[in-house]
Amino acid sequence: MALAGAQVDLWHCDALGLYSDVPAENSSGRRFLRGYQTTDSGGTVTFSTIYPGWYRGRAVHVHFKVRTFSGSAKTLEFTSQVFFDDAISDEAYTQSPYNTRGSRDTRNANDMVYTTNGNSGSKLLANVSRTATGYRASFAVGLNVA
Repeated sequence: MALAGAQVDLWHCDALGLYSDVPAENSSGRRFLRGYQTTDSGGTVTFSTIYPGWYRGRAVHVHFKVRTFSGSAKTLEFTSQVFFDDAISDEAYTQSPYNTRGSRDTRNANDMVYTTNGNSGSKLLANVSRTATGYRASFAVGLNVA
């Protein structure tokens, strides 16, 4: 059954590995690469963004949070991350401005979230394809909300 009317938040770092609105990154008060959508009757949301950047110690990923409400009371909150095939990230990072940073230090197989509890991480991979202007990624989330 589709989860209509859920709020889905999405956020990730920029090409230089910086998150918006993070004091330690001197980005307080600046809002970029963060947003939310409400799922439609089919339980779907669509975001347009740039290819996510990377930072030391982590593989390429995008954070997401799914929330439902009854009035103003939160009834569900689920947070996770979506990863990208390393070969696709390698290809994307040959382009500017990604190619100004050098090689990534962490690939999926060595990422602490991708491998949590002995997971291979394959359930966390986005389905990515090339388009005429960049990439298109999709990812399905199944939640038990009973």
